[in-house]
Amino acid sequence: MCQTCGCAISPGNAHLTVAAEGGRGPVIEVLQDLLAANDRVAMHNREHFDQYGVLAINLMSSPGAGKTALLEATIVALRGRYRIAVIEGDLETDNDAARIRAHGVAAVQITTGTACHLDAHLVHRALHELPLEGLDLLFIENVGNLVCPASFDLGQHRNVVLLCVTEGDDKPAKYPVMFRAADLVALSKSDLLDVLDDFDPERAADALHALGGETPMLRTAARRAPEIGSWLAWLERELAERRIPAQAPRQEGVATVAV
Repeated sequence: MCQTCGCAISPGNAHLTVAAEGGRGPVIEVLQDLLAANDRVAMHNREHFDQYGVLAINLMSSPGAGKTALLEATIVALRGRYRIAVIEGDLETDNDAARIRAHGVAAVQITTGTACHLDAHLVHRALHELPLEGLDLLFIENVGNLVCPASFDLGQHRNVVLLCVTEGDDKPAKYPVMFRAADLVALSKSDLLDVLDDFDPERAADALHALGGETPMLRTAARRAPEIGSWLAWLERELAERRIPAQAPRQEGVATVAV
């Protein structure tokens, strides 16, 4: 997280900076306080998720990597088996939330203004617009950015990072903080590998594992030649571990709200 550009301040936590205006301390102290406050709210969010048995997944990537397209394909594949909702984060517009709502799934749009990430306060506000007791799976689609979102706990259970094959296989090495935070890395738009000669999935995996972890990597494609089987299998395992029963069919069409 940058300590000078102000990216730690979002519409959700701006009120916490008021105390600093009276000369409370240097910038670094204020930012540390903001992160501490964020972590407290994140813990509160996670308590909500756990109380209602909801699996919360923070979906992160650079802009245009295919987060929303993957969510659309996932919703179609799991429709009738699990009750899903989405929190969408973008600086402006509700374009992505509108795409999700078109599938009959509740989507709360968060517009962050100048903040290049979601934080726990913003997610907490959005949760008030969702009936958690009626959900199995909540996706939080973070703002497209391979830097700052990794620094903010939202209360999620799992971090999923999309690595688009059009970006370059060295991204895990270039953005280690983001990829170290990942519980799963999904190679998105993998159907384009047959027309790309500068992306090697093995090099990407080597760069990921060089960070010192054993984060799994799988391939996904959501459009031209859909390939989401391994992604769905991973979700099923995560849901099973949280002992959320799959009951089909289930009623969809939860009310949608934009904030």
